[in-house]
Amino acid sequence: MKHLALKPALIAALLALAAPAQAAECYADYKAKQDSPLRLHYGVIQLSGACQKGAAKAEIGGRIGSQGWTLLNVLSVFGPEGLQQRRADAGSYYLRF
Repeated sequence: MKHLALKPALIAALLALAAPAQAAECYADYKAKQDSPLRLHYGVIQLSGACQKGAAKAEIGGRIGSQGWTLLNVLSVFGPEGLQQRRADAGSYYLRF
């Protein structure tokens, strides 16, 4: 009798393990600058590393730095639910880097 009660639970556990793991999408919004002449921009970027401000600073700084930009600060990290509300403000720097 106990065998029958455990089968649905065991099947559910195995199915959960077999399902492909989806990494949570993570984004950040940030401010950056270029010198000579001074230019500023607000941008939104998809992160590939940890979804934390500290990790985002290093990742964003490296990615935008290759294009001559200096990261000023990371404003926030968020999931896909925060993308639409930031799209207009980021303009051409929306998911650019």
